Amino acid sequence: MNKFVLLSESSWWWLIVCVGVGAMYAWALYSGKHHTWNKKTNYTLAGLRFGLVTIICILLLLSPFLRQIKNQEERPTVVFALDNSQSITLGNDTNAVRNLYKNLENLAQDLQKQDIDVKFQSLENANPKTIAKIPFSVTATPLSQMLTDIQNNYENRNLDKIILVSDGIHNQGISPTFLTLRSPVYSMALGDTTPKRDISLQTVLANKVAYLGNEFPLVAEIENNGFSNANTQVVLSQNGQVITQKSISFKGNNDVQQVTFNTQAKQKGIQHYTIQVQPLEGEFTLQNNVRDVYVEVIDGKEKILLVASAPHPDIKALKSAIEKNENYSFNMYIPTINELKEEKYDLVIFYQIPNLSGVGNDLLTKYKSVPKMFILGGQSDLLAFNSQNNALKISGRGGRTDQVTAIFNKTFTKFNLDIGKINFFEKYPPLSVPFGEYITNNNSDVILSQRVGNVRTERPLLLVENSNPKTAILAGEGLWQWRLEEYNLKNEHLTFEEWTSKLFQYLTIKDDKRKLRVYPTQDEFLDYEKVVFESETYNDIFERVYDKKINLTISDSEGKTRTYTFTSAEGNTRFDISGLPKGIYRYNATCQLNGKTEQVSGEFVIKSLQLEALTATADHNLLKQLSQKTQGKFFTQNQFEAFKKAILESRKPNLIHSTEDISEVINLKWIFFLLMLLLMLEWGSRKYLGSY
Repeated sequence: MNKFVLLSESSWWWLIVCVGVGAMYAWALYSGKHHTWNKKTNYTLAGLRFGLVTIICILLLLSPFLRQIKNQEERPTVVFALDNSQSITLGNDTNAVRNLYKNLENLAQDLQKQDIDVKFQSLENANPKTIAKIPFSVTATPLSQMLTDIQNNYENRNLDKIILVSDGIHNQGISPTFLTLRSPVYSMALGDTTPKRDISLQTVLANKVAYLGNEFPLVAEIENNGFSNANTQVVLSQNGQVITQKSISFKGNNDVQQVTFNTQAKQKGIQHYTIQVQPLEGEFTLQNNVRDVYVEVIDGKEKILLVASAPHPDIKALKSAIEKNENYSFNMYIPTINELKEEKYDLVIFYQIPNLSGVGNDLLTKYKSVPKMFILGGQSDLLAFNSQNNALKISGRGGRTDQVTAIFNKTFTKFNLDIGKINFFEKYPPLSVPFGEYITNNNSDVILSQRVGNVRTERPLLLVENSNPKTAILAGEGLWQWRLEEYNLKNEHLTFEEWTSKLFQYLTIKDDKRKLRVYPTQDEFLDYEKVVFESETYNDIFERVYDKKINLTISDSEGKTRTYTFTSAEGNTRFDISGLPKGIYRYNATCQLNGKTEQVSGEFVIKSLQLEALTATADHNLLKQLSQKTQGKFFTQNQFEAFKKAILESRKPNLIHSTEDISEVINLKWIFFLLMLLLMLEWGSRKYLGSY
């Protein structure tokens, strides 16, 4: 319904003037008796001129504008939120659930007869076409996410109510009772709230990474319900071969037993282990007796060598920090104390080498092509140091030193530290650094700069050079005091260990010079997720290129191969695959680049969480709380008639949306055409009647 109101910026008394001007103009033009037409025609022409002049005067003097109010009615909407997870059929009579869904479709038709819009929302599909045959196949139940999506989709809409059909089991996201919903939730509860006799392998704790040859633990947590004083076996197997098994005894209901398996990492790559609880007679379901575990076994750690001319407390501080990180192995070489282990190292730390005595200086040439870190001190030979690196030149002055504290360079972006750890650098005790002029090159990034007393300087204390190989330089000694001071203040070494670990990680990371890069966006996917691959293709000078055909082959552990082909395009470099079952997959990708076949390979895992089998007992209390909190109502499956009556009798009224539109009358097109019509009728008539 539309409503029009005519308004004016001036007083409506001016309307009298406008009418008077129009009347005077018509009288002056048509009051004479020299016209050749009759009196009736004269009055008609005078009226046309009167209307034309009056309207023009109104537009000019009153500047009227038109306010249009539009009212539009919006019918209420009822959304059926349907839990179609696997637990619905696990603990319910499937035929009874199907009959209920047919009744819900009939209820939806009754609502539509009352001029109510009806929408359906399942866990994975917005507004499915039919619900009577909806598959109960979703492997998780994120009820809060479904309800949040409904509320967001109908924001500022006339949402009458949400009808939630569920067993109340939720296993992803927060509890729905914590949500703030603006529409009432009418719950239709499915399932049985009686606890089932069951043994459930709730979780398995394991490291994602293990090192070849090392022993690592797998910890299984088994929950019992209804099998007091029962005994069973927990079996660990790999690729169908039993590795070991252990016996457990349940002492009472809701008893949780923890079993630890220590196994050996014997093969490189992603290893698939299975932990299974042997079933007992009378268990409700056996789906939750088995869990899969995937552990990536890698060959060795990053090897770090520290070379020094003599013992020093700083060496112990660095050794403790490095060995805290399981990804690193640490070797130390002091020529006068021990022998050098001839290994391939990923990083060499030269502590006060080169030095004035020349001890260990020969190793600078030996490890010239290895990423390195120089730590300067009182025994450092600055002239030899300047010749061994391009990142920093120091012109020392007679062996003099400064005591300086550290200031973090907040513009440094090679790796991140949180603000608390950044501020802690200024609490560290001073280091002893060479006194002199410091010159850095343009390829160096300063991490810490020097503060002498209260004076901030531009001289670097710690810097890295992004060369090949990478180089880091710490221009002072006394790190052991940093570690002790942090323990004195915080009873821990986390800041010291984090910044050293991230520095070593940056130095040891390998530059990827491959022209073809194809890799999954994550190492592990769930069986209901799409496997997404990212692709990158480069030319000879490592500029990104597109429109290249990539062949991708995926093989599972049984040797079954799947082949795909896709072409990367700017803005669309990803390729996704659906429907892969759980397991370990190896992929190989090839592409023709500049006449050569480039190849890349790798592994990824698809896991099945089996969340729906972990809990088979319906949670009607959750549904009751949700309905009470939102001013809705709660019903069980056997109360359908009462449920139907409550839904049909609580119709929300239509919502009226009002919009206001204000426009100047002079800008309306029909006003222009009205004036033209009046003018043409008068002029055409006069012309036809033989007048001017």
